[in-house]
Amino acid sequence: MKEVEVFIDTEEIAEFFFQQLIKRGYVPSEEELEELADITFEYLLEKCIIDEEVEDEE
Repeated sequence: MKEVEVFIDTEEIAEFFFQQLIKRGYVPSEEELEELADITFEYLLEKCIIDEEVEDEE
């Protein structure tokens, strides 16, 4: 199986959830969106869908 690099940004996840929840009539707070994004990222890690790589910030 070929390995594919995928970059997942929790800010993008939060924005996606925000848009989807607004469409469904919900108005989440910024804190709630950040929590949902973190939970989603942790789920993807737990299911081995993604691997976490920490970037060196120089």
